[in-house]
Amino acid sequence: MAKTITIKHVSRIEGHARISIHLDDEGKVGSADFHVTQVRGFERFVEGRPYYEMPSITARICGICPISHLLASVKACDAIMAVRVPETARKLRELLHCAQFVQSHALSFFHLSSPDLLLGMDSDPATRNVIGVLEKFPDLAKSGIALRKFGQQTIERLAKERIHPSWTVPGGVNAPMTRETLDFIQSELPIAKAIVRHTLKFFRGALDGFEEEIATFGNHPTMYAGLTDAKGNLRIYDGQLRFRDSAGNLAAVVDQPLEYQDYISEATLPTSFLKAPFYKPLGYPDGIYRVGPLARLNVADQCGTPEADAELGKFRDRFGRTPQSAFLYHYARLIEALYCIERMEALLKDADILSTKVRAHAGVNELEGVGIAEAPRGTLIHHYKVDESGAMTWANLIIATGHNNLAINKGIEQVGKRYIDGNQITEGALNRVSALVRAYDPCLSCSTHAIGLFPVKVELLSPSGEVLDEKAS
Repeated sequence: MAKTITIKHVSRIEGHARISIHLDDEGKVGSADFHVTQVRGFERFVEGRPYYEMPSITARICGICPISHLLASVKACDAIMAVRVPETARKLRELLHCAQFVQSHALSFFHLSSPDLLLGMDSDPATRNVIGVLEKFPDLAKSGIALRKFGQQTIERLAKERIHPSWTVPGGVNAPMTRETLDFIQSELPIAKAIVRHTLKFFRGALDGFEEEIATFGNHPTMYAGLTDAKGNLRIYDGQLRFRDSAGNLAAVVDQPLEYQDYISEATLPTSFLKAPFYKPLGYPDGIYRVGPLARLNVADQCGTPEADAELGKFRDRFGRTPQSAFLYHYARLIEALYCIERMEALLKDADILSTKVRAHAGVNELEGVGIAEAPRGTLIHHYKVDESGAMTWANLIIATGHNNLAINKGIEQVGKRYIDGNQITEGALNRVSALVRAYDPCLSCSTHAIGLFPVKVELLSPSGEVLDEKAS
């Protein structure tokens, strides 16, 4: 008799999602659906607003990565104004973005995923959370808190606010960086770098205990997308949008932001409010591609900073040039955190970083603009159209997690087929399904996450709706 397993609440992610796993008559997994269950509506309620209000409005999409939305938005506004942003302002924007990457990656690795990685996929769900990690691994937990604090304090020093700052504006930033802020960030960077180095060393050793998860967590060929510079160095603020296939071949390079439409289209799914972008030349549903930390490393030729490149070399020696497993997103996040700290070091040493020339002013010179930046979770695209007065007439936002939507669905099915037998439901098996989703660190809304006490309830239903079995964590 066919059955459906429903995970009503996926814990330790940003936002709300549900998973349905469909079993065949023999109790084996046949297919799976990842349901995003809320509607945000930003693309509609911004219509009629002045374009220069877009950064402050769209930053409210997320309380974890508002800087990414600010930057994608101001870049779209820069295009509408048709201005050249002062070089120091570009560097300050990147510096701010690096700080956000560090704090966001710290949150994902230490707070959301480390309970699975440190306590075990099959550990007691009542303690498999950040509190349990703090009790059993206090030093590592405190390191995660310190690393995130560093990123947040850097944002606050630069932009005067930790969340939704108004410092980043169309045309640049609204104030130069002070010597005091520069000295503070430089003084804290060695501590942050030491934390990431230590964590990378620990995680390299811990990977041996997850060979089966590495083999089955979304380990399937897809395309990848991310930003690089012209030399193939990893970039998070600006650059070319590159696509690579699963064999590592370069498939496309998008130099002009508006040209993204030649390569990305979006499908709507009957099972989710989250759109499903796909690589246009391959069509839907074959054009699955992924974004985010692993995708960025797969797309780039190198990071472009010494220690991150050395770590990337170890990563590729062990897993290949273009590894496919979504479990490796965790490793990639740590490499990116190291890269961002090294980029911050380089930016702070720039001779013009304290320049007061940080903003260009202009009105509406173009009626359409696209801003592309990397969010911690992947490529973020803001596409705006305005009228002659600068009022918004249309907006399309392609969020990082949206790019990964099809891959997440496919990964859930793969993990389900390996770990779930409809005749015997184990909490550890269902936790692995949720852990596959957490590997992508999806950001589905700006709502807060649960720490593990929020229940994950799974039901086995007959075709008539009768509850045949259930489990709850």
